Amino acid sequence: MSVMEIGKELVVLCQQGKNLEAIEKWYHPDVVSVEACAMPEMEQIQRGIEAIKKKNKWWFENYEVRSGELRGPFPHGDRFALWFKTDVTCKQTKQRMTLEQVALYTVENDKITKEEFFYSMEG
Repeated sequence: MSVMEIGKELVVLCQQGKNLEAIEKWYHPDVVSVEACAMPEMEQIQRGIEAIKKKNKWWFENYEVRSGELRGPFPHGDRFALWFKTDVTCKQTKQRMTLEQVALYTVENDKITKEEFFYSMEG
């Protein structure tokens, strides 16, 4: 499959709320995930599909997603980018916020081998 086709399928699954299914289908077992910064609950870099699934589960356990926009994919060689804007509420603090980020995915042999997230922690 082309990078663009994989990106389109990832978008469809994410829009349907099937993030774990998307990870199972499209991520390489040794995938690397890099956040813009480390969080108190986790390291900046996660390695392996199980760590990525755990990070994803943590997100949905801790944040209520009220709505979201997803644009892309925007292909570039063996990579594609997605743009996300998400309205969420932190379940612990009840703080509502809008998050905006860009994710860059690297594809090798029809599997995502790296995801990198770009966002600002400044209000």
